[in-house]
Amino acid sequence: MNLQSSITELKGIGEKTSLPFAKVGIHTVLDLLEYYPRDYEIYEEPVELTEIESGKKYAVHGFVESVSEVKRFGKYQIFSARLRVGEQVIQATWFNVPFLRRVFQRGSQYIFRGIIAEKNGQYRMEQPEHFTLADYDKLLYVMQPRYPLTTGLTEKMVVKSVHQVIDGGQVYVPEYLPEDMRREYDLESEWDAVRQVHFPANEQVMRQARKRIVFDEFLLFILGIRRMKEQQEELVNEMPMVEVSETARLIEALPYELTNAQMRVWREIVSDMTGTKVMSRLVQGDVGSGKTILAVLALIMAGCNGYQGALMVPTEVLAKQHYQSVKELLETHHIPLRPILLTGSMTAKEKRLAREEVESGKTQIVIGTHALIQEKVIYRNLGLVVTDEQHRFGVKQREMLAEKGRMPHVLVMSATPIPRTLAIIIYGDLDISVVDEMPAHRLPIKNCVVDESYRPNAYRFMKKEVEAGHQVYIICPMVEENEELELENVTDYTEKLKGILPEFQISCLHGKMKPKEKNEIMEAFADGQIQILVSTTVIEVGINVPNATVMMVENAERFGLAQLHQLRGRVGRGRDQSYCIFMSGSKGKETKKRLEVLNQSNDGFYIASEDLKLRGPGDLFGIRQSGVLEFRMGDVFQDSRVLEQASEAAGRILEEDAELALPKHEKLKERLETAMSKGGENLSL
Repeated sequence: MNLQSSITELKGIGEKTSLPFAKVGIHTVLDLLEYYPRDYEIYEEPVELTEIESGKKYAVHGFVESVSEVKRFGKYQIFSARLRVGEQVIQATWFNVPFLRRVFQRGSQYIFRGIIAEKNGQYRMEQPEHFTLADYDKLLYVMQPRYPLTTGLTEKMVVKSVHQVIDGGQVYVPEYLPEDMRREYDLESEWDAVRQVHFPANEQVMRQARKRIVFDEFLLFILGIRRMKEQQEELVNEMPMVEVSETARLIEALPYELTNAQMRVWREIVSDMTGTKVMSRLVQGDVGSGKTILAVLALIMAGCNGYQGALMVPTEVLAKQHYQSVKELLETHHIPLRPILLTGSMTAKEKRLAREEVESGKTQIVIGTHALIQEKVIYRNLGLVVTDEQHRFGVKQREMLAEKGRMPHVLVMSATPIPRTLAIIIYGDLDISVVDEMPAHRLPIKNCVVDESYRPNAYRFMKKEVEAGHQVYIICPMVEENEELELENVTDYTEKLKGILPEFQISCLHGKMKPKEKNEIMEAFADGQIQILVSTTVIEVGINVPNATVMMVENAERFGLAQLHQLRGRVGRGRDQSYCIFMSGSKGKETKKRLEVLNQSNDGFYIASEDLKLRGPGDLFGIRQSGVLEFRMGDVFQDSRVLEQASEAAGRILEEDAELALPKHEKLKERLETAMSKGGENLSL
């Protein structure tokens, strides 16, 4: 067995058992080793109820005082038990595990572990784990890995398989970093790090192992993008363009004036497109700072110079919205360019006709999802590609586009407020522009951070806004470890809300839906047919509804501030005052302090840097800060210090040996080439 062996070679994994592993991208032994824990469960000493903070997870030593019968409510079988913990009582409830009812005999004692909610001196637990005292004693302070799961894949299956590989003695991850570099940055060997990150002896060991894996991810990524930068700097602009009167006319005719920041960035884009080198530029700007109009101006400039431009966005709904607005803009201002829409859900005939128009050159602006770069799409004369950060082009995509014509100009739009020092490292292959000013016609969003006691007021406020003809988003947190639970959360919440606000059209959106179903719901919301949309964070990047004026985020403490700020950007897009309600399930001072940052400011760059200060890079398994550049383990915000070290190391390696030709860099070169050949998006293991 080796790293490339199929996981079906492992004991207990046959063709059928391998299917849930395949669902999460595990096909080989290497995939399994790279399937890192999302966090760890540390079994701590049981506590007294006087010590708890409501909404957090604890272990308590409880005596069973009484147990109810199993009752059926719709699809649920529910029973509860009254537990005596010291002088206090907890009401514990279990769903769909009727066999447990027989386990809890009156007078028996267990350690119960789970989230404890407290309200007016009443304590509740839902679905707590239970252990005998002896069993819990063995678990004390052990770090149990917790993996992201999917239907059919259990924690036990992953743990057992990883143990088999690590303990089997047949597989070994060879070291590729030079010894002097490992010493300088205090890094474990890669094999030790991989083993210890899955099964760490303690927190210190886990942190050390994690540091090595994150360093590797960042180092390979940075080496990859610096090589891409070198290749790009050698690319001569084979499509030199000239400034065109159409863009100047459009800027003059817009119903609002472009900000100084927008005009500065526009001049940088024009300078690139008329210059001697191919453009590779990142436009960074807060949500609502007006980046889209700059992309449209660039597409018009390319079109008026006789080239085609492609605008690639993350969702079909957004693609359709952009297509409509670009079409109207061109028609209103009599600009003789033809836009076309190309998305995955179009019929085969519609796709074929669209592709024919692209190939013939009849259409100059192509708007769509990643379907734009599939092999079947042949461009007549592709001169510009505008994409968003989630679809940053890896090596493969750039090559695919180059094959469709000469190397086009590339413009990447980003709403993730990454501090400039980090942006320069992460986007090392791109020149960076920042739109750091908000348009004057945008009303700042009004924010409030509240707890459960405010809920009735929040629903009354939503009712008032919907009656005034506006729309509302409600965001529920994603449940990473369990898709089924996430689905239950959102669907249950929606049903409850329909009971509270029966007069409104309410729908829900979640990650388990098929793309077609998601699109239909997002379109219905965009068209105003749905008044309240309950959703997980799938709406973060996918929709533009100027009529939506309220967003309420449930359990706001479970999100990173940068992510909450991105979500908040879904409202405040029209001319009416917009509001954001952050509902916190935690009464902790730290949580309140973090969320207050959002209350005080609508500036994404300020929020990102404050979040970094408040969390500190030590908060390793906090919420991921950004949807951008999803490394397997690293996070550019939380691991900013390691990112800087990896950047420094990459600089020294390339300065000493730009081609990685020295014997000591032979294994590093192999690893980098393997990573880049996979697509180069995050250039990891």
